[in-house]
Amino acid sequence: MISYISYRNAPLKYTGEVRIFDEQAFQGMRKVCNLAARCLDELAELVKPGMTTKEIDSFVFSFGVEHGALPADLNYRGYTASCCTSINHVVCHGIPDNKPLREGDILNIDVTYILDGWHGDTGRMYSVGKIKRAAERLIEVTHECLMRGIASVKPGIRTGTIGAAIQQYAEAEHCSVVRDFCGHGVGQIFHDAPSILHYGTPDHGIELREGMIFTIEPMINLGKAGVKILKDGWTAVTRDRSLSAQYEHTVAVTKTGYEIFTL
Repeated sequence: MISYISYRNAPLKYTGEVRIFDEQAFQGMRKVCNLAARCLDELAELVKPGMTTKEIDSFVFSFGVEHGALPADLNYRGYTASCCTSINHVVCHGIPDNKPLREGDILNIDVTYILDGWHGDTGRMYSVGKIKRAAERLIEVTHECLMRGIASVKPGIRTGTIGAAIQQYAEAEHCSVVRDFCGHGVGQIFHDAPSILHYGTPDHGIELREGMIFTIEPMINLGKAGVKILKDGWTAVTRDRSLSAQYEHTVAVTKTGYEIFTL
């Protein structure tokens, strides 16, 4: 049984309880999430053929520090970079390196900053030069999956409603939903309860309540849903080497619906 608790009464560690946040917390989350979104905006002008993901990582670190924030990814459970950069058939958690991006690549950049103790988590797809129509379509479908999932958010629904909205649209477009990873609660803790699955049925999951904050971050494949983890222990790739895409927003449940913090 999931229990709900005011974030003010909860310890700063994962307990499995769902934290309920107030307006003061929302203000802190708006600030850090805005910074993460601005970083992704700036990167839109920088991502091009020949650039390395290591250079992207350096930009993410510097941009955060310049604005008083630190990247949550850096040294998180041994992770060695400031962001995740996932190219083509990499589903998520791609580690930045010195290999240049190539014309036609698609790239997800996932950024989380910590500012004043709050975590702002967001991710976005980028086209490297001119890309094939199949890749472009996957990006479009994935973004629509995210927005349909968000549009379902309001007090009283179950988390399965979010997953159902995503799964139904993705599969109608002949794409598949990755089931190995999910969205998560976020706030003063990077990864917290509840888990937000990107598939399911409306009658499953926990009930949403005003004041909850979590990410929705569907990973959608052009091929089958299966993934595997590479030897580095982080990088997840599609088993059939089909293209994968992901978008992510940090979302709050409000009295009448939702607020997207990472626009």
